[in-house]
This record gives sequence, structure tokens and C-alpha cells, in this order.
Amino acid sequence: MELLRTVTSLRALSDQTRAAGRRLALVPTMGALHDGHLALVAAARRRADVVIVSIFVNPTQFGPTEDLASYPRTLDADLAKCRDAGVDAVFAPAASELYPDGAQTTVEVRELAKPLCGASRPHFFAGVATVVTKLLAAARPHLAIFGEKDYQQLQVVRRLARDLLLDVEIVGAPIVREADGLAMSSRNVYLDAPLRGEALALVRALDAAEAAVASGERSAAALLETVRKEIGRAPHADLDYAELRDPETLGVVERVDAPAVLALAVRFPAPRAASGTVRLIDNRVLSPQSPKIGGPR
Repeated sequence: MELLRTVTSLRALSDQTRAAGRRLALVPTMGALHDGHLALVAAARRRADVVIVSIFVNPTQFGPTEDLASYPRTLDADLAKCRDAGVDAVFAPAASELYPDGAQTTVEVRELAKPLCGASRPHFFAGVATVVTKLLAAARPHLAIFGEKDYQQLQVVRRLARDLLLDVEIVGAPIVREADGLAMSSRNVYLDAPLRGEALALVRALDAAEAAVASGERSAAALLETVRKEIGRAPHADLDYAELRDPETLGVVERVDAPAVLALAVRFPAPRAASGTVRLIDNRVLSPQSPKIGGPR
């Protein structure tokens, strides 16, 4: 497995791969790798001949009070996991490699970035869109894999790839969960045992909404009230948002008469985090059952 530090070396590997007629996949990460990331690697492995993982804690997607300084950085352990997972190369650049002196260009996906996480973190998606564009331009992969836990991010990346005419397939990979159902996240390490238990309120809220839809509830207002009540049972949970949105446009959904994504963001106090809180996100696509036509046969 190669460790690449420069865009020049990354492009050289990409050129060699393409010249040999082989398919290249990129898995962008910020490191602190867990089984969720390794599932992205496995998805890439199934679809490509050569897999590159990027490890870069992108400074432009963090706000001034967020956890850039304390974000977990575990490069040696990450490299070992990548090696064991059959990764061909890891791209781990310094910030100056992707943001050279005087850099002043950003990429903005305007409408998709406004709701949900964009409402409370207005800087976030410009940072994500910019760094992803840089990584795709540098690596020139045939496909790039992103986790569906960051559902809005996935839609933003798909949109920018279409809008900028990038010759790359953007693939979404399913959420990977802990044994108790909590979505895997590098920020889970900030939670102590009691708060870790409270964080399961996100999963219970998603389950409750899904059960309500299965029982015939279609009103978004009623479903979101169910979600808020479930989150409210966790004493330290501070609900950032709970919203039902169109899976592609992220427009507001009033009734779940077609598949709709239920997206959640909840903050918990976390003394280990620089900001003193940790923000967890999760989502589920709620799909109403098609009504049965006719009686029993």
C-alpha cells in the first residue's frame, strides 16, 4: 500500500491506473476510521480495481467554535486498517497541498446546502463541496463512495458532480450501525457511557416514525411530533432539527405519500469535545406501503 502526500503523486497513480485500463475508486474520509469507513472501502473494492482512501481533516468545513483542533487524528491506526482492508493507496496531504497560499476559490451548491445541517452550520457545505471538488480533480477516479449517514452531503456531492460535468460516478453506501443501532461516527468517542446510552434516542425516534408510517400515518407534522417526543425522553438531548424532506431535492414534505427522508441532528454535552458538545446525525428513508388493491384471493 502506498502513502501519497502530494497531488502530483496522486495524479501519477491515477494516470497509471487509467492507462492500464483499470477502474479507480476514491473513498474520501477525515480519518479516525471505523467499521463504517471500512464498509465504504469494501463497497469500493467490489466496484473498482484500485482503491484510494483520502485522509484529510478539512479545515474549511469547521466553524470557529467547532472541533477542528480536537477532531480525532489517528493516522498510524488508520493506515493499518486500510492496509488490512486491501486499500491500494492512502492520500494524506498537508492542508497546504490542497489549499495553497492565496487560495480564494470555493464551490457552492446553493439550494441543497441551505436546509438541515446547512441551516445551523452555514459554512459547512461550502467547505465540503470545495474539498470534494479538489479531491475529485486531483484523483480523477471513475467513482467515489460516500456514506448515506451524511445524507445531505451525499446529495450535495451528487449535485456538484452533475453541475460541474465531472466524469465520476457518485455512489452512496448504506449506514453502518453499532450492535445497539447507533450510527457509527468518529465523534461517538466523545460520549461517556451514560450519554452513549442517551444517544440511542435518535434510533428510537427513527424506529417510532417508521412504525407510525407502517401503521398508516402520513402527516409529516404528526410524525415529527412523534420524533420530538422520543428525543425528549433523553434528558441531555438538544434537538437541532428533525425534518421530513424529499430524498432528492430536499424540499419540505408535508405528507409521506411517497418515500421521504427523515433527517435528525441532536447535540449532547461532551466535555471531551473542544466545543463542549457533540452533534450526532442520523436519517432514514420512510416508505409508505402501497395500498392493497382488491380483497383476499
